[in-house]
Amino acid sequence: MKKKIIALSVTGILALGVVAPAASLAVGNGPSYGGNESIQTSNLYTYEGMVDYLKQQDAKQEAMQLEVIGQTVKNRDIYLAKYITNPDNPTILFLTQQHGNEQLTTEGALEFIKHLGTNKTNGVLENVNILVVPMLNADGAMGDVDFSLEDYVADGGRHLTRYNAVGTDLNRDHVDKKQPETQALHQNVLQKYDIDYMIDLHHQGTQSERDGKLVSGSMLYPTNENVKPEVLEKSKKLGAVVFNAVDSTGWGHLAKYNGGSGENIGRNGAAVQYDISTLLFEMRGMSDHEYDGAVIGQKSNGYLIKQTVTTLDAAVRAIADGSIETVDTSFWDTLATQTTRQSEE
Repeated sequence: MKKKIIALSVTGILALGVVAPAASLAVGNGPSYGGNESIQTSNLYTYEGMVDYLKQQDAKQEAMQLEVIGQTVKNRDIYLAKYITNPDNPTILFLTQQHGNEQLTTEGALEFIKHLGTNKTNGVLENVNILVVPMLNADGAMGDVDFSLEDYVADGGRHLTRYNAVGTDLNRDHVDKKQPETQALHQNVLQKYDIDYMIDLHHQGTQSERDGKLVSGSMLYPTNENVKPEVLEKSKKLGAVVFNAVDSTGWGHLAKYNGGSGENIGRNGAAVQYDISTLLFEMRGMSDHEYDGAVIGQKSNGYLIKQTVTTLDAAVRAIADGSIETVDTSFWDTLATQTTRQSEE
């Protein structure tokens, strides 16, 4: 029999400074922008390591349930971690690694799952349901694909690629839903559960800035013209919660993402098709890329994982205590859209 339901506080997490998962990632104090950073993908969770980790946490945590929602092209099981204490509670979904080369948000999500099983302070699980789909694109994350990876960065570890095994960008498949990963997400998560909010976690390049300062991430609400006004407003509130939590840290600096409006994009498709209030969160840097300048370095891992935990925790706490309903969204009117820093000659 599992233990009784236990709870979460980011204060306890950050006070202990525990941000690096069992994969032994180096923890840094923040980004080093001046040097040539490089990440060793051998230090990131493999698919098999992630599955073992999830099963260990499932065995430890009474509140957690682990579900297989489908399989990838290469027949890897896709996992959903569930914390559902009351079906009538508001529900939030966290989705990571639609793109296989964007893994630090997955590392942060796994750390977040671990701390949902701690009892450091009074928590939130009685008042909010939490769903986490880590590593949707496991084939891309493992480099197990049916196309050439010759152009991808070789660092002594494995290759990670944006696309799934047959070269499809899963974050452009939310209308046609041709790929098994996308089908599993829609049929067995988005359509199965009554989801109110979703944060879709991604990575972007390393050289974006806001007001002359390099950013640690960027955000965007759904921008498709068919999104209902009330869904859009709740999305902006979700973004306000995250912005207030991250941008006030001193090490987090967020901008507005310059994203598309197509329904085939995850944040737009979920909002239009299911009235889910969504937020795209783009973390600084990627785990592997054909362009060296887009790859985040080992020294930045710790603070980016910490940023993910901060983002997820702030969202669930605001939903649980109802403060998300009254948060001020006017910051969106003045939040600068990120630009790309030009290289100095």
